[in-house]
Amino acid sequence: MNVVLIEPEIHFNTGNIGRTCVGTSSTLHLVGKLGFSLAAPQIRRSGLDYWPKLKLRLYNSFSDFLDGLPNSARLFFFSAEGEKTIWNAQFTSDAYLIFGKESAGLPAAIREKYKDSLYRVPIAPDIRSLNLGTTAGIVLYEALRQTSV
Repeated sequence: MNVVLIEPEIHFNTGNIGRTCVGTSSTLHLVGKLGFSLAAPQIRRSGLDYWPKLKLRLYNSFSDFLDGLPNSARLFFFSAEGEKTIWNAQFTSDAYLIFGKESAGLPAAIREKYKDSLYRVPIAPDIRSLNLGTTAGIVLYEALRQTSV
């Protein structure tokens, strides 16, 4: 399984997601400008001693990320603005679970281009969104639940 963060801004979220990726044998892909340094003590602290075990891939841009994908890659995008919920998604074991940055989510151009692959985690109508680390964990474990043999 693959977790993709586009321009993540908060090191604690990325560290937490990285730790979850280590725990699930998933790969973390970081795309574009990061809001923190990967060398900063905070990223290591939030990932604890698991960070060196992380399968990590870095990309300068979303187009660089796409260029490196196999032709058969299954892309799933997540946004509070998705019309379908994760319960509608049919994940594959090699899926790419793609999330936007904390302050703005996925860029509008990506949401529009991939609207048929855009999902949301169901939440109460009176809150805007969940924390990125929480959302990525929910989606990753649902994908693993669906694909486990």
